[in-house]
Amino acid sequence: MNIAITFRHMTATDAVKNYASEKVGKLQKFLRQPMKAAVVLSCENHRFHNAEVDVHCDGEQFHANETSDDMYASIDKVIDKLERQITDKTAATAARRKGADRAADHLGRTRDEE
Repeated sequence: MNIAITFRHMTATDAVKNYASEKVGKLQKFLRQPMKAAVVLSCENHRFHNAEVDVHCDGEQFHANETSDDMYASIDKVIDKLERQITDKTAATAARRKGADRAADHLGRTRDEE
């Protein structure tokens, strides 16, 4: 797991950095392969706090962006968006695999059963 955190137009504090890396690290439990994440935290006019996260894992890319009045709230919301994206993608992949016909189901049938 590789997480890069970048601060733009704001001072880098250890509290925010640790909070962001902890939250992004929790996304690993939804993924099979180790992930690479790029987190960009920025502040506009000291009022709007923007959190942007890119996650790359196993050939897939997930991206989310969120703006709010509080940096911690922005991080929480962007992690929720990424979690939804990842779970939707894995659920769709699993449904596609489970929906396929199995050869074993067709082997024991006779022509009358079909």
